[in-house]
Amino acid sequence: MPVESYFSQLEPPEDTEIWRFMPLNRFEDLMANEELFFCRADLFPQDENEGIPPEDYVRRAFNLRRYDIQDEKTLIHQMGTLAQEREMFYASCWHLARDERPEMWKGFAETGVAIISRYESLKAILDGLLDRAFLGLVRYGEEHLTTTMRVNVLQYITTKRIGYRDECEVRAFLWCPDPFAGNNRHFDANNWPHNRPLPENPRHHWVHDFKRRRIELKALINGVVISPWASQEVKESVETWLKIKHPQLEIRKSSVNPGE
Repeated sequence: MPVESYFSQLEPPEDTEIWRFMPLNRFEDLMANEELFFCRADLFPQDENEGIPPEDYVRRAFNLRRYDIQDEKTLIHQMGTLAQEREMFYASCWHLARDERPEMWKGFAETGVAIISRYESLKAILDGLLDRAFLGLVRYGEEHLTTTMRVNVLQYITTKRIGYRDECEVRAFLWCPDPFAGNNRHFDANNWPHNRPLPENPRHHWVHDFKRRRIELKALINGVVISPWASQEVKESVETWLKIKHPQLEIRKSSVNPGE
């Protein structure tokens, strides 16, 4: 299926270089299985609010008053509903290549690698999938969120809190809804809403933690950078995998000083 566009989508030029930071074991898995990994949005370890707008925005969108018990209940209900709706999205996160920053290495691949691709190459890979696939730049903050539409999950899954803006994320994601899901897993036995799904109301077993999609490595990857803090064993492992899978691939040296 072709990659779909979405409301408020932003895209860089097609030939923009993008990086995906990953630990060595994830790189080895990619080389061995030639599958792109997509993580379910509620399982991102760096941000427990992934795919969920700020409470203040939801208050404005629904004209909810603070300290009014019915409005507070509505707020909790809306947050709990959105927390479930994000479970239908599976993301592969890339970095818009600019100045190489030690924070990105330390946050996502301190002793690992970054694979290099281009925006157009990732889009072409997604075009070949059977899933509903989307691709674009993540937007930061909430100024662009429109309250007239109230609930727009595609806006939320492509928006992060302003504190994450240095990630400069390019997000590829799959939309894989559970056809039999209800949005009531955040209600307790007393029919009171919570802002997250409750453990006693588990999702169906067919809603997986991640998706893996077969790709052509040589069509996606055109370079690898090894972390400035990587060990000699990591470097040797990367070199071995590339000799087997992609002998022409360039191994770049990181521009970050490991003393930083």
